[in-house]
Amino acid sequence: MVQDWSTVTLQALQNLWQSFLNFLPKMIGAIVVFVIGWFIAVWIGKLIAEILKRLKFDKIFEKTGWQEALEKAEFKMTMSEFIGAVVKWVLVIVFLLAAVKILVGASYVGFFSKFVEWLPNLVAAAAIFVVAVVVANLSEKFVKAVVGKMKVGYSKLIGSIVRWAIWIFAILAILAQLGVAPEIVQILIGGFVALIVISCSIAFGLGGKDLAREFLEGLRNKFRE
Repeated sequence: MVQDWSTVTLQALQNLWQSFLNFLPKMIGAIVVFVIGWFIAVWIGKLIAEILKRLKFDKIFEKTGWQEALEKAEFKMTMSEFIGAVVKWVLVIVFLLAAVKILVGASYVGFFSKFVEWLPNLVAAAAIFVVAVVVANLSEKFVKAVVGKMKVGYSKLIGSIVRWAIWIFAILAILAQLGVAPEIVQILIGGFVALIVISCSIAFGLGGKDLAREFLEGLRNKFRE
């Protein structure tokens, strides 16, 4: 009986040791892939942040007040550093997925795979955000300059309206890109467009008739000149 117990125990230990030996190469491979991937991700993130700094990318956000808002929120990063950090963590997740696949096999990484497939939507949303900042800023300045040259007044008001209209559309586009309640986002977009149309109609028909008259008179005088 004692011999049977010792045989069973020895067999169990041998099986455990053999399982460990079989698992060891996978573990080492996963660690190597993740560590190398980590250094690559950090390097690429820093490289992108440095390139954006040299291209004076942060100045765009300084003019729009975003940098000041981030500092007030104790977000101690420039926008270049933030984008570099986003790229770094995206790459870290990709290499982590590769390491997990090596370690436990593809059948256990369904969630990670779905997340990685969703990452392009996050990148696209970030791109929409950056484009919105640039376009909103430039559009506001352009509208202010054009309306100001016509000397019809309200240039700041019209410029602000254009800026916020672009921002609202950008926010809705970002939500749609991220797949956040797409049906609700579509309703909001339709409602926003309807609100603009109704507001413009009311403005021209009621409270904004003086503004509309001054604006149109300015345009007419400008073309006469």
